Amino acid sequence: MAETHVLFVEDDDVIREATQLALERDGFRVTAMPDGLSGLDAFRAQRPDIALLDVMLPGMDGVSLCRRIRDESTVPVIMLSARADSIDVVLGLEAGADDYVTKPFDGSVLMARIRAVLRRFGHAGGPGAGERGEEGPDGGGLLAFGDLEVDTDGMEVRKGGTQVALTPTEMRLLLEFSSAPGTVLSRDKLLERVWDYGWGGDTRVVDVHVQRLRAKIGQDRIETVRGFGYKLKS
Repeated sequence: MAETHVLFVEDDDVIREATQLALERDGFRVTAMPDGLSGLDAFRAQRPDIALLDVMLPGMDGVSLCRRIRDESTVPVIMLSARADSIDVVLGLEAGADDYVTKPFDGSVLMARIRAVLRRFGHAGGPGAGERGEEGPDGGGLLAFGDLEVDTDGMEVRKGGTQVALTPTEMRLLLEFSSAPGTVLSRDKLLERVWDYGWGGDTRVVDVHVQRLRAKIGQDRIETVRGFGYKLKS
C-alpha cells in the first residue's frame, strides 16, 4: 500500500518541522510548504491525498488556499487555527474545509483527526485517493425525495435531473439524512457518524456543512429542529 501523501502548509518553522517529523514517524509522506502560494503550487504539482492548512499564511491565507483547492478537487482539507473561537474557523469551513484542529495541538489529536478524515473519504493510500466517495450506509439503491435523487450505488446526487457536485463529507452527511428521512438527527450524532468523532466536537462543523449542503440541494430540503438538530424533509 502506498504511503498517504500529506501537504502541510505552515509558516512557523518550528511547528512545520516538528509536525512534519511527527507525521513521517507515523508513516505519512509529507510535503511541507511555508506559505500559501508555494502550497498551491505543490498541491497542483503533486496532488496529495490530504491537505493541512494553517489559517494565517503569508502570500495567500489558508482560507483562500482552501477555496482554491476546493475549486479544483475534493481532496480532504483540515484547517489549523490558533483560536477555537476565531471567525477563521467558520470561514475555513465555509471555504470547503472538512474539519479543523486548534493550535497548539497535541500530536495524537492531529493524527486521530487525519485518520478519521481519511476513513471518511474511503482513502486507502496512493494517488487519486480522496477524489472518490464511498459506499453509503444503506449499501446501495436510488432514493428520491421530490426532485432530489440520491444514487447510493453510483454516489451521485441529482436535483431536477441535474447532477449536483458534493464533496465526500457533504455526501456522507446527505447519506445520513436520506437513510432516515423525517427523523431528527442531533448534531452530536452527526459528528459521530459523519466525522467519526468518538468524543465531543465543535458542532459548528455540522452547522456549516449543513449550510453548504442546503445551498446545493435546496434551502428548504433540510429542516432545522430548534434545540434538537436537523432532519431531511420526506
